Amino acid sequence: MITIKNRKMIIGTLSAASVLANSLFAAPVALAAEQPSVDAKAAFVIEDETDKVLVNQNGEEALGIASMTKMLSIYLILEAIEEGKLTWEKQITVSDYVYEVSQNYNFSNVPLRQDITYSVEELYQSALIYSANGSTIALAEALAGSEAKFVDLMKAQLDEWGVENYELYNATGLSNSDMPEEHLYPGASADGYNKMTARGVAMVADHLIDDYPEVLETTAIPELAFQAGTSDEIMMHSYNVMLPGMFYYREGVDGLKTGTTLESGASFTGTAMQDEMRIITVVIGADESTKRFTETDRLMDYAFSTFEKTTVAAKGDAVSTQEPITVAKGKQTEVGLVYNEELVTVTEKGAEELALTTVFTPAEESLNEDGEIEAPIEKGTEVGSVAVTVEGDELGYLDGTTSEDVKVAVASSVEKANIFVRGGRVVADLFGNAWQTVSDFVGGFFD
Repeated sequence: MITIKNRKMIIGTLSAASVLANSLFAAPVALAAEQPSVDAKAAFVIEDETDKVLVNQNGEEALGIASMTKMLSIYLILEAIEEGKLTWEKQITVSDYVYEVSQNYNFSNVPLRQDITYSVEELYQSALIYSANGSTIALAEALAGSEAKFVDLMKAQLDEWGVENYELYNATGLSNSDMPEEHLYPGASADGYNKMTARGVAMVADHLIDDYPEVLETTAIPELAFQAGTSDEIMMHSYNVMLPGMFYYREGVDGLKTGTTLESGASFTGTAMQDEMRIITVVIGADESTKRFTETDRLMDYAFSTFEKTTVAAKGDAVSTQEPITVAKGKQTEVGLVYNEELVTVTEKGAEELALTTVFTPAEESLNEDGEIEAPIEKGTEVGSVAVTVEGDELGYLDGTTSEDVKVAVASSVEKANIFVRGGRVVADLFGNAWQTVSDFVGGFFD
């Protein structure tokens, strides 16, 4: 079996060049900037590319998420379009249930009619921009046949992502008390409502943006006419008032989703790009509608002023924190590792030193039946990943781990040794083991 060791690397200046000139005796600098206290039930911030957590305030408690639920619903719709199960042009007929919900002016809605059809695209736009509940249910029914079956898909997706501690009853985020009893999710109580942790909401937003970045083209729209040019035309104004032309406009904000119910309070999942770094913010349970935006603005100020993305190593750079790995049946018995992708991490601005440790994990497909990496093997062959940990980091990553996984490859080719060389090694090992046994036996008399 492979024996893996790891070492610590101290980067004096945060650049790829400094990786090769590390000192094991420098003092590590922790990520110690004090995060802001947010006036809400929970707050969470991540950097999108690395999934590095930048703020975690009560991020593990399941709380009401209201219409932020729709991020997950929209993810499933975009996935269905990608897989060909739906098309943007598909026309949808409004069911009695959808009609009833869409005509309720106590909810966010565009009123829908049953004597015409609506395209997936316009329902999608109204769900994202105007948080239209009827439109969201119509999309759910179009994909799964019923909202309840759609909720089952939502739950399965959360489980696949590893989201924990949640409750889901519908596709919209409406409280069960506001729903017709006959349309409650099977087994649901009348006082139930969708809940998720702030970390879980950030995971949903992260998957939505990473897998379907085109969603930002719609969430960035401040206003759009629904059924433009018809007698049913309605101007939809986004509830995200941090977009251009809105009261709390902030440059770089292009999403993502608001949510408000009596049970959840005022909530907002935001995202913004600045200095080539995208962050995702989650605020749950503010006691005033405007406060979710002012608190989001404070979180964004903190994240962008305190942190920056840093490329620690380029693809092809040696993994200098890692000892060479053993190679079975090769002309050489070990080989070094190189990064097979960029190592990008998030650091505090102005940090002079960064202490990294790595632990190598071989990929199952790179091992033989004896659990070894075996020659011959070509230079650049991916053989596993290293878990990179920044010393002093207490917040970790979105998935709950404390390290970032980076793919690695072998630094050079290793040819297979001929049968005589391999045989000689076996003999040497036998004699070596035998001599060790004798030494241990004799040494026992003198203990």
